[in-house]
Amino acid sequence: MTGQLFWIGMAAIGGALILLLLSSDTGDSFGSGDDLARFLYLGIWGTVIAAAILGSGMRLGYVARSLALWMLVALILVAGYQYRYELQDIANRVTAGLVPGSPLSIGDDGSTVMLEKAPNGHFQARIEVNGVPVRTIVDTGATATVLTAADARAAGYDPEALSYTIRVSTANGTARAARVTADEITLGTISRRNVPVLVADGGMLDQSLLGMNFIGTLSGFDVRGDRMILRD
Repeated sequence: MTGQLFWIGMAAIGGALILLLLSSDTGDSFGSGDDLARFLYLGIWGTVIAAAILGSGMRLGYVARSLALWMLVALILVAGYQYRYELQDIANRVTAGLVPGSPLSIGDDGSTVMLEKAPNGHFQARIEVNGVPVRTIVDTGATATVLTAADARAAGYDPEALSYTIRVSTANGTARAARVTADEITLGTISRRNVPVLVADGGMLDQSLLGMNFIGTLSGFDVRGDRMILRD
């Protein structure tokens, strides 16, 4: 039986090649060359797969269930690819709800970022300074972005080597800070390069602040209930 299936498959492949040659010689007698080649390609693979299944001795019911399962998997993969952007938006919204300060890009061009208000009543923002994640509080009353000593060290600065000659006012009172320049600060899809940043002296600041020297470069921002919308 297996031998017969093999020769049937070879005959089908040979017939397909003959049809392809005839189509090449006679123009459109058997349809366009590309369409015929595609049809024959699929037909050959179908014949080979069918011959392999029949020659394996497996029950048709088991084969049908297996094929249905693989077709379902293929449909899920195709659907996931087609709706990948929608699924990414859903994942971003879930992350924004679970992780305080996670920026959510909204809009087709990605130029708008939304922040959810944290349980403590502040708008927090998970930004990147020189590619390093930093958890900040959005402070529209702060003229500059201020990093804690620990966050500054993580971003590549040496707090011990800085000169703390600038006095700044924080929620904890007056603090001393040093001026540095961040190669890049990123908030979601919004990015700015060569941003002046202050580094607070050790123990002077509990959490880094995202100030107006970054927010002021945007085209606008507004607060809608528990959401802050920032537009590039």
